[in-house]
Amino acid sequence: MGASYELRGKVAVITLDNPPVNGLGYDTRREFSAGIERALADDAVAAIVVTGAGRAFSGGADIKEFGSPKAVAEPNLLSLIRQLEASTKPVVAAVHGICMGGGLELALGCHYRVAAPGANVALPEVKIGLIPGAGGTQRLPRVLGVETALNMIVSGEPVKSEVLAGLPGQKLFDRIVDGDLLAGALAFAAEVAAKGGPLPLVRDLKATHPNPDAYFQFARNMVKGMAKNFPAPAKCVDAVEASVRRKFDDGMVYEREVFMALMLTPECKALRHAFFAERAASKIPDVPEDTPTRAIAKVAVIGAGTMGGGISMNFLNAGIPVTILETQQEALDRGVATIRKNYENQVKKGKLKADKYAQRMALLSTTLEYDAIKDADLVIEAVFEEMGVKEKVFKTLDEVIKPGAILASNTSTLDVNKIASFTKRPQDVVGMHFFSPANVMKLLEVVRGEKTAKDVLATVMQLAKKIRKTAVVSGVCDGFIGNRMIEQYSRQAGFLLEEGCTPQQVDRAIEKFGFAMGPFRMGDLAGNDIGWAIRKRRYLEKPGMRYSKTADLLCEMGRYGQKTGAGWYDYAPGKRDAIPSDVVVKMIEDHRKTLGITPRKISDDEIVHRLVYSLVNEGAKILEEGIASKASDIDMVYLTGYGFPLWRGGPMCYADTQGLFNVVQTMKQFARNPHDDASFWQPAPLLARLAAEGKSFS
Repeated sequence: MGASYELRGKVAVITLDNPPVNGLGYDTRREFSAGIERALADDAVAAIVVTGAGRAFSGGADIKEFGSPKAVAEPNLLSLIRQLEASTKPVVAAVHGICMGGGLELALGCHYRVAAPGANVALPEVKIGLIPGAGGTQRLPRVLGVETALNMIVSGEPVKSEVLAGLPGQKLFDRIVDGDLLAGALAFAAEVAAKGGPLPLVRDLKATHPNPDAYFQFARNMVKGMAKNFPAPAKCVDAVEASVRRKFDDGMVYEREVFMALMLTPECKALRHAFFAERAASKIPDVPEDTPTRAIAKVAVIGAGTMGGGISMNFLNAGIPVTILETQQEALDRGVATIRKNYENQVKKGKLKADKYAQRMALLSTTLEYDAIKDADLVIEAVFEEMGVKEKVFKTLDEVIKPGAILASNTSTLDVNKIASFTKRPQDVVGMHFFSPANVMKLLEVVRGEKTAKDVLATVMQLAKKIRKTAVVSGVCDGFIGNRMIEQYSRQAGFLLEEGCTPQQVDRAIEKFGFAMGPFRMGDLAGNDIGWAIRKRRYLEKPGMRYSKTADLLCEMGRYGQKTGAGWYDYAPGKRDAIPSDVVVKMIEDHRKTLGITPRKISDDEIVHRLVYSLVNEGAKILEEGIASKASDIDMVYLTGYGFPLWRGGPMCYADTQGLFNVVQTMKQFARNPHDDASFWQPAPLLARLAAEGKSFS
């Protein structure tokens, strides 16, 4: 692992070789640098070709070294680029597959660049709260023009090599090579070596714009509107402007200063945390990465309702045939019509091509008979959330479905161990909790039963990637990770109403903090009757657990939310705008009087921290019980399934940034509130221990 050296005639070929994407780690940089020196010292070498092994040129920094001393150890990337620019022999970058971040910056340091068609070229640093840090903001505008470069840097999105090569006046690629890239690069290198003359440097080109004042002002306004909570995009504009207004070396100094300053921002830390958390979520401590998986060629879904239809679409989108089973033809027809409508809307908006829509629908079949799904490799049950109904389905599946198939339940709260006990093959049973709308939401909670086999887990985690979900493993408990935590958040929201808030005040405060939706708007969207059913179960199972009665009173009025046109808010027919309701405010005020509570003024800060720290405290209990294997898994659940603000990194990451000592002190204050639940605000043992030791969740 590193970089290999090979002589091909008069051309030295240096190949970056650090799987999976040839990240520019310390060993790779050292060996690459040694290769350049070797080529320069050898009189038989006339030119140098730099390329990447496997399917990538280079994906940039080696994420395994992020934040460690190795990441900046010499030779660092800036030193390598200086070495390339100083080379007295022509250096040609042969770009293919992935050329991103530091990989693109390295290529820009070469004298020439040739590319295979289809290579993905990008500077994606903005996605982790940074700007490019090795000259990307100074060199890319010089080869692509200011506007194209700035668009790429601010969005971080990849662009195909042939698209960039087709731009008028571009100087990024000297040639697009169809066929064998290395052969084409060797021929090109021999050509430029034979020609002789001074070697071109990107740094010597000029970055210009006909109207820089107006353009950069326009760019700033655009970025401000699109990314108000993220500092990096605006800094990208500043750095690209420096490429136009300053000398090259001064622009480089400015880029580095901005890069280092952004590194220390809470937003950058949160985005980097989320980046690593997403990758870590697929790693299960006791399930090795080389665990064999089961082949999933056919999927069956039980239930054609909202969840069943949404779940089916994920597999159809990935090219996997799906059979939906229902008890009534009418329900099947309704379900298929909804799937069609969803796809047709995508076609209308230009997000899906008509032929792709036809292909997906061709993969869908329906049935009223269990016998028709007996050969499915994976069956996902998405029926009514009631144990008796689940029991009937799983007993039937156990009799009908072939051995070795995976039997999954989409339950959001019920005991997966109990569901598994309805079969003679509990090792094949797993929870696959999709979030509504299942064809849109990224999160998939994979619930591991006591007897779930390791290969079943490995298969489901691999399949999640195929259907573009972020899968997080949860142990079995009531509500798993996400819903177990949200229950405490909802309880706090109810207590805030009793103490003096209105629903819109609570929603406004938490939305200002960055949540996509406050607890009361969320209740109206999901259906307040769902929470009511759970509370009725709680009153029997946990009579000591206290809730605000306001939510029950709301449901007794028939105000279930958007589906009934009235919930915590009023809704105009056909619209989703939440209109504050006088009826609800009066109900809350009357309820306060029956409790003998005099309302008080509650600050936004108290609202936010009671809601968020309730998630943190419950999350700490979930970690201690081993329901989640790491704090970052809890953050992924909240970032991808519950609208927690990305720039805050998830509840556990947010608690870390506040300092766990401070979190515990605030909880002790909440425990002194006579109208709150003092016992809940006793810090979870894990949280108390970490705070006392000056440690963090991560």
